[in-house]
Amino acid sequence: MAVSEALKGTYPRKRKTTEDVQPEKAVRAHKYSIYIVAALLLMSALLCYVASHLQMTRLEYRIAEEIGRRERLLEEQKKLKLEIATLKSPQRIAAIAREKLRMSHPDKDQVILLNK
Repeated sequence: MAVSEALKGTYPRKRKTTEDVQPEKAVRAHKYSIYIVAALLLMSALLCYVASHLQMTRLEYRIAEEIGRRERLLEEQKKLKLEIATLKSPQRIAAIAREKLRMSHPDKDQVILLNK
């Protein structure tokens, strides 16, 4: 009977037992765990890349701000040097001495020369 059933293709197949099913589930679970670990590694690598890119962008903005601040300070320094030069000018000092302090050049008899 087994031969005739085998020829007809109706030979009863062996049923899968729980012992046969467990290794397949374990293999399937192992495959999925590999994919999960790979996905987690990829996501962590991408997260590190994005975090470093954000930090780099913040630093670039900070550098740009500092460069702008430096330029403003250099411009202010130029203005202050010009103001110092203007305030130190002999013509200005002479005008202030004449107008505000009512000073004038001394006469020849007011000058006393000292010799060593």
